[in-house]
Amino acid sequence: MLKELKVKDVMTKDVITVPPQEDVIFAFEKLMKHRISSLPVMDGGVLAGIVTATDLGHNLILDKYELGTTVEQVMIKDVVCVSPEDDLVTAVRKMNQYGKEEGIINQLMVIEDHQIRGIISDGDIIRVLGL
Repeated sequence: MLKELKVKDVMTKDVITVPPQEDVIFAFEKLMKHRISSLPVMDGGVLAGIVTATDLGHNLILDKYELGTTVEQVMIKDVVCVSPEDDLVTAVRKMNQYGKEEGIINQLMVIEDHQIRGIISDGDIIRVLGL
């Protein structure tokens, strides 16, 4: 089943983003309000990084951010991406491969022609499997 389905078949197309200058507190509020796990950081229409609810929430609870800390200061700059035409096996492999190197990766940006087309999470894949 994972080989037959493409990323574009299960990805979230309406991606909520955040600018680099956004305060981490407001970014975390946006994550909670929309019940999402990550926010791509867009700088002038270009993907600059990503912030996750796990990272922001953990560091906010531990009071690791100074007042006025921006998303740009804490974002992950090396964003793992897939194409809308990739199959779900490719997406799962990338989550696993890069997760081993950089910690758990639960979502991948979907990029085509240097533009964000969507985002795919482990939850999207689990839902399509009916688990």
